[in-house]
Amino acid sequence: MGLPVLASTDALVIRQQKEMTEVFTSIETANRYTVSSATGQDLFHVAEQSDGAMAFLSRNFLQNKRPFTMTVLGTGARGGLQLRRPWRWFFSSLEVADQNGTRLGTIEQRFALVAKKFTVHDASGNEIAALHGPLFRPWTFKILVSGQEVGKITKQWSGLLKEAFTDADTFGVQYGPSMDERLRTLSMAATFLIDFLYFEDSGND
Repeated sequence: MGLPVLASTDALVIRQQKEMTEVFTSIETANRYTVSSATGQDLFHVAEQSDGAMAFLSRNFLQNKRPFTMTVLGTGARGGLQLRRPWRWFFSSLEVADQNGTRLGTIEQRFALVAKKFTVHDASGNEIAALHGPLFRPWTFKILVSGQEVGKITKQWSGLLKEAFTDADTFGVQYGPSMDERLRTLSMAATFLIDFLYFEDSGND
């Protein structure tokens, strides 16, 4: 179904961890994140696979358009996930599986003229939710079920000095009480795809 620890969690803080090499040079390193509860308890460590010359070239030439595989490892006995973004010219997707490789669902980027839009699908391909980033709130993504907001993902501004020198990002994920364990898990996974698509290269602009 998903990650059980998220069923009793109201909010997450997802922080990208930057290598000093990337802060002071233009060399792109593999993305890493920590996921904590709103009270500061570490729940997961997330790492992009970085082995081999092809991974290095992909990060530094394709940058935010690169395919990737990420591992989400829970602290203690909190389980984990496997995230895979296959290569696509347009409209990215993210495949989400548990630590044993069992498919949990997918997140699909959709065409939208002025907003940012994704659909969230279960393991059978059924659409269970949508993510909507309004035009005038570009750092906020509403989690919608049947058109009703049940949670949201927000990119949190981390301060002028930090934003000037690095594209390391911090996100807040808020869960409404009606969200089940599966949708909470897929919404957390969607945050990493959102970071790649819209914020990965912001520090280099």
